[in-house]
Amino acid sequence: MTNLKLSQLIEDKPVKIEVNGQPVCVVKNGEKVFAVGDTCSHSEASLAEGEVRDGKIECWLHGAEFDLDTGEVVTGPAFEPIPTYKVVITGDDVKVGE
Repeated sequence: MTNLKLSQLIEDKPVKIEVNGQPVCVVKNGEKVFAVGDTCSHSEASLAEGEVRDGKIECWLHGAEFDLDTGEVVTGPAFEPIPTYKVVITGDDVKVGE
């Protein structure tokens, strides 16, 4: 598991971290914190460089959108989902793991 501080996360601003050697994108959206695979399943671009809105993250390269909660594709050109990771918040500590 990787530790972050909730107070360091900015609303809808993705942060790229590494969990067990895998790139992971962490996003505070509303009252929740989400963690998804950082690599777009269409173009292999970093999703942490994309935009977040309405519970989705958009790949900056071709505009594919993924649901932050499920990792499912919302808008193509991607057609494969991205992995999601468990997030546990305790006080100011955010733990991200599989």
